[in-house]
Amino acid sequence: MKTQVAIIGAGPSGLLLGQLLHKVGIRTLIIERQTPEYVLGRIRAGILENGTVSLLREAGVAQRMDSEGLVHHGVEFIFDGKRIPVALSELTGGKSVMVYGQTEVTRDLMQARSDCGAPTIYGVQQVEIHDAKSDHPSVTFEKEGEKCRIECDFIAGCDGFHGVSRQSIPRDVIREYESIWPFGWLGLLADTPPVNPELIYAHHERGFVLCSQRSLTRSRYYLQVPLSEQLDSWSDERFWGELKRRLPDELAIKLVTGHSLEKSIAPLRSYVVEPMQYGNLFLVGDAAHIVPPTGAKGLNLAASDVNYLWRILTQYYQHGRSDLLTTYSRLALNRVWKGERFSWFMTHLLHDFQEKSDFDRKMQEAERQYYLGSRAGLTTIAENYVGLPYEKIGE
Repeated sequence: MKTQVAIIGAGPSGLLLGQLLHKVGIRTLIIERQTPEYVLGRIRAGILENGTVSLLREAGVAQRMDSEGLVHHGVEFIFDGKRIPVALSELTGGKSVMVYGQTEVTRDLMQARSDCGAPTIYGVQQVEIHDAKSDHPSVTFEKEGEKCRIECDFIAGCDGFHGVSRQSIPRDVIREYESIWPFGWLGLLADTPPVNPELIYAHHERGFVLCSQRSLTRSRYYLQVPLSEQLDSWSDERFWGELKRRLPDELAIKLVTGHSLEKSIAPLRSYVVEPMQYGNLFLVGDAAHIVPPTGAKGLNLAASDVNYLWRILTQYYQHGRSDLLTTYSRLALNRVWKGERFSWFMTHLLHDFQEKSDFDRKMQEAERQYYLGSRAGLTTIAENYVGLPYEKIGE
């Protein structure tokens, strides 16, 4: 098999990259270890930054998002029972975020790729990357016992944290940065109307709460829990009861409960690998970085990587700009680290830490008072939440 760009991973980042490249006439082949049904079954993010929304529109896959997604112009924080609105659009010159689930984004991208006839091979095994540093890299894999080989110009590793792409880079040429957070998030998805029109980030002495949503009829709630918690000890009734205890009374009485569609406990991790490129292999999304979900940056940072890689490869194929190929890692990491910083900041702002000293607790309290009591502080939160601008390519 021959193609121009081999893409490993058919999650949203791989599919979005493939769609953008296809639209400018660059041939791609996507391979994926799982089945389409498995990929669509992953319950993930639901908040799309301003730039991610624009990128989906540019890819021509935004029709359903624009008709069914919910534009949000604000979010809300709760500290000491006091509700603090953050007027995103007012503070950022009109920018907003879109509430539209990652599952739906993936579904739209899958449909678009199918409609345009671009190839995706699901259910592959034994994926290996060869000669990434050469001008003729390749990818081999097995499909139903048959060994296959893709010859290509470039490889995009969009295969997640546990994928083969990052593991194919020699350990002595990369540096990993990591922080493991001392708690997890217990998440519940339910077909119930959201408790509030805007998302709520609530600090409480019993633990952090996020009241999120996927639509006007589907809600996603999270509770901060110790890492020692076991999922089977959390019945739906226990979850709803604990959520009510952590919300102000005027919200708790409005909360509509129901049967959980999905429930899981996720540990929180911050992780970045540098560089995000090895020869003609480019790492994209979770293959290169992980953020705690507090800042709603996971999918959005993956889209940011796609934005840079797509534009660089387009410049290379259409204008011969081989000089831009080595700029990918620097451009991507500039934005990744800002996203990591915001996620780190939000996690510290909203969670209590058992091991903090009295001094650290006082500093945390002062930080909350400043950022949420100052227009400048709220503007900083709003600018990062809606998404910092992308850098221009090739100028």
